[in-house]
Amino acid sequence: MRFPVIKSNTEFRTLYYRGKSRVDPALITYIRKSRLKDETGRPVIRMGITAGKKVGRAVDRSRCRRMIRAAWAALYPSLQGGWDVVIVARPRMLKMKSTDLIPVLRAHCKEAGML
Repeated sequence: MRFPVIKSNTEFRTLYYRGKSRVDPALITYIRKSRLKDETGRPVIRMGITAGKKVGRAVDRSRCRRMIRAAWAALYPSLQGGWDVVIVARPRMLKMKSTDLIPVLRAHCKEAGML
């Protein structure tokens, strides 16, 4: 499943400084309201993923990003549009499965009012 992503450094920094953060030992979620709409006029949810070198080697960071994408794909259909989200992987995520991440991401989205 493909969904809109955040790629530019300025957008990531805007979310870090102006977004609301939710913290878990496995990941940090930055969420901010957005006014972007797609070509049909519906609000869009954009997502960005980061995994720094503290997480581990390149293989470990890639695994974390894949796990986050899998958990996000499971939640995506139930989310309301109009948000920008950045998810930051933390080292403890390496000991988890993608199915363990779904409840964590769902709780973060529920706190923010995305569900």
